[in-house]
Amino acid sequence: MKTLRPLLFFVLMLLIVGLACSGGAAAPTQAPPPTQPVQVIPTEVPPEPTEVPPTEAPAPTEPAAPQAQQFFTEEFDDPLSNDWSIFTVTASTEADPDKVTVEAQDGKLVWDFESEWVYYYLFYEAFTYEDVKIDVRADNRGRNNNNISLICRYDPDVGWYEFNIANNGLYDIYYAEVTSSGEIAYNRITNGGSNAIKQGKETNEYSISCKGDELSLTINGDEVNTVTEKNYGLRDGQVGVSVSSFNVLPILIEMDWIEISEP
Repeated sequence: MKTLRPLLFFVLMLLIVGLACSGGAAAPTQAPPPTQPVQVIPTEVPPEPTEVPPTEAPAPTEPAAPQAQQFFTEEFDDPLSNDWSIFTVTASTEADPDKVTVEAQDGKLVWDFESEWVYYYLFYEAFTYEDVKIDVRADNRGRNNNNISLICRYDPDVGWYEFNIANNGLYDIYYAEVTSSGEIAYNRITNGGSNAIKQGKETNEYSISCKGDELSLTINGDEVNTVTEKNYGLRDGQVGVSVSSFNVLPILIEMDWIEISEP
């Protein structure tokens, strides 16, 4: 029994030492590695929008002037173009062309005379014609003493052919000559009367044709006269229309249309 005590004592000592080692503070756990800092990359800030100057609308362009026509019907829906020129002849020292107005009104060409003895012409200057036909419809709203005239082969330095139709039933065809002094001399080629003319406050349609050396007058569809003209021999020129006042007023003519065409 005495030999066992030292061995037991040694075993107890080993147990005590082992318990002391295992009963201490727990071994520290390893700290996690430090995290890397996150690099924040700034996004590019878009520039502030700049104010875009408003674009100016292009200035409106004026419509192009209508091109002059050689053959057409003028219905007076608009004022007369600059292709028409005015020419006046007076048959009295008291005549005053400034008291005559000719203008487009409500689809009609209105000739209003407040002066006696004025022959008022409109010539179409855009073209020169050899053979041509001219038609007009005219409504007489004034006194029964006036002339409506259609003109062909007008040359301002030479003269023209003029067909006069009076509201009283008579007609004349003239060669109107420009004299050396600048005055107009009316040389009668032929004249006559026609029952085709509607007298008084009536509407008439007049037509003339200048073709070669033949001059023809038609009234309300009735061919009144055709003459062969070789004495003056006008070959070409402009066309025109005229209204004349004599010794009575008022003279008021309304033209619905004028047509220029080939004969």
